[in-house]
Amino acid sequence: MWSELKKAIASFDIPADWIGIRAVKETSTTRSVRDGLPQVNGKSFTVGAMLEVLVNGCLGYAATNSLELSYLQDAAQTAYKQALAASEWWIHPFGESERPKVVGEYKSPYLEPLDALSPGEINDLLVRICQTLKVDDKIVQTIASASTIERESWFTSSNGSEVYQKILSIGTHYGATAQDGAVVQQRSNNGSQANCYQGGLELLKQENLWHRVRQIGEQAVELLTAEECPTTRTNLVLAPDQMMLQIHESVGHPLEIDRILGDERNYAGGSFVNKSDFGNLVYGSPLMNITFDPTVPGEFASYGFDDTGAVATKEYLVKEGVLQRGLGSLESQARAGVPGVACARASSWNRPAIDRMANLNLEPLNGSFEDIIAGIEHGVYMESNRSWSIDDRRYKFQFGCEYAKLIENGKLTKTLRNPNYRATTPEFWHSLIQVGDATNWQMYGTPYCGKGEPNQAIWVGHGSPVCVFANVEVFGGGT
Repeated sequence: MWSELKKAIASFDIPADWIGIRAVKETSTTRSVRDGLPQVNGKSFTVGAMLEVLVNGCLGYAATNSLELSYLQDAAQTAYKQALAASEWWIHPFGESERPKVVGEYKSPYLEPLDALSPGEINDLLVRICQTLKVDDKIVQTIASASTIERESWFTSSNGSEVYQKILSIGTHYGATAQDGAVVQQRSNNGSQANCYQGGLELLKQENLWHRVRQIGEQAVELLTAEECPTTRTNLVLAPDQMMLQIHESVGHPLEIDRILGDERNYAGGSFVNKSDFGNLVYGSPLMNITFDPTVPGEFASYGFDDTGAVATKEYLVKEGVLQRGLGSLESQARAGVPGVACARASSWNRPAIDRMANLNLEPLNGSFEDIIAGIEHGVYMESNRSWSIDDRRYKFQFGCEYAKLIENGKLTKTLRNPNYRATTPEFWHSLIQVGDATNWQMYGTPYCGKGEPNQAIWVGHGSPVCVFANVEVFGGGT
């Protein structure tokens, strides 16, 4: 691949200041079963390249679904003309400092290749999961799915960049719906599509898989007779699978620098954060330490380099409650004059890279789960996201969960159904009073973070321990 891409760049007859090619090959599979019956058995393959051209301080883009030389040349000409036409109105002059030379590679860790099981064997596993979920006649629907992606990318440029990355990922989901008369409750494995990781088919063979599957079915039935979550202000304890969404919506999106600059206001919204807040804003309590870390082995959005070649490193976004830096690429950092990270990412070969989350993690502190619960006189413990609503500035939110327990005198007591909570982002993070330790830190991921015009759905990962928030408004009711 390298020789063909280098040959292409050498052949481009355009007076550009810089040229880059990002070629991508991707194979994906999707298999799903409902009530023990296969619904989807699909496999897809896509290949193509994005051409970037820098002219007079402006970047132009063009994509092609063929890696043949003539197609790459045509795309380069299109990108050049686009950049030249737009350069009269650039909002910031870019140079090679936003596209530095970089050489290296990254490969996902894995134990078993993604084809270690046949499609039939995977379907048999999903059917068995559905059968195991049906622990009672009150279970009226069961679902199970598994998806895999193998993605290879090559990034090369006129100033000598050579980056190869190979990512293997797998996502699984299963859940049960229970019904008793007019009461309907759902329970899933950590919420919708949260179990997404980098690795191989070993991730399908979790040691406690069948115990967890039965537990999900049993909890769906349990929720039918559970009490409604009370309406009150109390201590809120969030499990890591709900912290995933909390971090994503109230930390990740508001810290995207292109959103702060107004680029996403037409579609994905803006942010309550201002450029002057970096280094100054007290975002939360001193226990709040959020890192951008694409270097975590096995986390869903790990990589060695972003899609413009910037080297991925672990960086603190919020340290001891104070906002340090934003989710901004080299381009956004130059425009905004604030520190960022290696986060220029594209969902496919036919999309330009934009500011995106990768792995955003809340760093663990101290406290086992048992000790955390034992220290609470009254509160509500919630797991697994069910619904979410947040305004376009990422300021005011309301989230619902699948499953909850009342905390009374240091013990988990009654099961509660339809648990919800609401707050504003600063109020909520300032109410953080306890962060668990490494023993209850868990990571999750989702492939459905949407942003950009045209839309780009991209992979993100989030890790967190169990967390306690004081004096939070909780309430019941379906959402």
